[in-house]
Amino acid sequence: MKQIYIKDIIEICNAKLLCGNSEETLTDVIRDTREIKQGDTYIGFKGEHSDGNLLYEEALEKGAKICILQESSLLTNNQETTNKEAELDLIKEKIEKKHNNASVILVKDTTKALQQIAEYKRNLYNIPVIGITGSVGKTSTKDIIASVMSKKFNVLKTLGNYNNQIGLPLTILRLKDENAIVVEMGMNMPNEISTLSKIAKPTVAVITNVGTAHIGNLGSRENILKAKLEILDGLQKDGILVINNDNDMLHNWYISKAHTAHKIITFGMENKSDIMPYDVELSENGSTYKIDLDGKTYNVHISVGGNHFVLNSLCAIAIGRIFSIKTEDILSGIANFELSKRRMQVEKNANNVTIINDCYNANYDSMKAALEYLGEIKAKRKIAVLGDMLELGNFSKELHEKVGEEVAKNNIDMLVVVGEEAKHIVSKALEKGLDNNRIYICKNNEEAIKIIKKISKPEDAILLKASNAMNFQEIFNSIIN
Repeated sequence: MKQIYIKDIIEICNAKLLCGNSEETLTDVIRDTREIKQGDTYIGFKGEHSDGNLLYEEALEKGAKICILQESSLLTNNQETTNKEAELDLIKEKIEKKHNNASVILVKDTTKALQQIAEYKRNLYNIPVIGITGSVGKTSTKDIIASVMSKKFNVLKTLGNYNNQIGLPLTILRLKDENAIVVEMGMNMPNEISTLSKIAKPTVAVITNVGTAHIGNLGSRENILKAKLEILDGLQKDGILVINNDNDMLHNWYISKAHTAHKIITFGMENKSDIMPYDVELSENGSTYKIDLDGKTYNVHISVGGNHFVLNSLCAIAIGRIFSIKTEDILSGIANFELSKRRMQVEKNANNVTIINDCYNANYDSMKAALEYLGEIKAKRKIAVLGDMLELGNFSKELHEKVGEEVAKNNIDMLVVVGEEAKHIVSKALEKGLDNNRIYICKNNEEAIKIIKKISKPEDAILLKASNAMNFQEIFNSIIN
């Protein structure tokens, strides 16, 4: 593992060492004082409702040996005053008295400092870095790619969806003896993917699709495409871009010939692509297909059902071939990959009801895919429990109505909805022929739990899908037992 010293941080971030030793080395960087272990580095962030910079004493008490803090947070009223140095001297004296071996680094902006330190660390390594972005499917694609890459490399991957302006740098700073990285890059606004890509400097970039997530912030799918293409801003000169050629926006961009000078590899099931399957068979317990590679025919098995996981696996095949992983190992990685929790997590409860927990997040594209999966599986009755999709702005009514169309199209037997916007799902589902007697409109999750427990029967299948803020995990926890 290559070391980063406090003196490096001072230079990189134009920081100030309030107390401690500049020859001390950076250790595991933690943002939550509840997770601090002996010898860790604590970094504070100022949030909307609280300021983590003010918890440095708690971090030190729990064993942190280094704290990286935003200087302004430590000053009275956050103001630059003539008493600034006197205030900092008092803080220094207090820390040295109780924690004489601790080092405290002051920076102007801890988010920016974290990004600068992560970029510095990334530059110390010449290893494969795979960056993944897209409107939907980033986490599941990351999981399957990491599984394939692990057949040849010791892989560091994004935990959960730690994919934002803080999460991605923290992931890179976890790098120790791994020799490959697979990271997600998420965004809410323009220029965020660009920032992340310039930090990670991927050797391979993946765009899973361009859908409607965050369309309320970006205004159009064309703008979402531009935001996803920002991943090219940090892609190395000899890097490779891998794209889903079945996605209409990416396909049209690709065939327009107005794209990047980087090499592009395509995968898809419909449009002619570099990596394509045939004889695809979908089932609730997974999918199989055939693929021809290097003059041989291979059978591919995926343990999770749904068309979108076939596409994920094709992407993983493309990645595996870029890094010369044996085909048999690629297929083993695909067959045995494990999904992050709350993403198409399929379990049965004590009453033999199949519960599909896909409640981490939701947009129209992921709702459509989940409803198609529910529609395909074998079950006595199919119950969709759907909640609001957020951050859709003026497009919210239209996109919730489109979800209602998907409910009717996929022969869902019963619909349970929670949330203000979900009423538009109901109105369109009714318009498209769903029986009003099979629809339940709930004020909150508690009411939904009571309804689900009342109506569900053995051999039913229940899908839970909503934006994360709707906290549908609460519903899952209540009905799984």
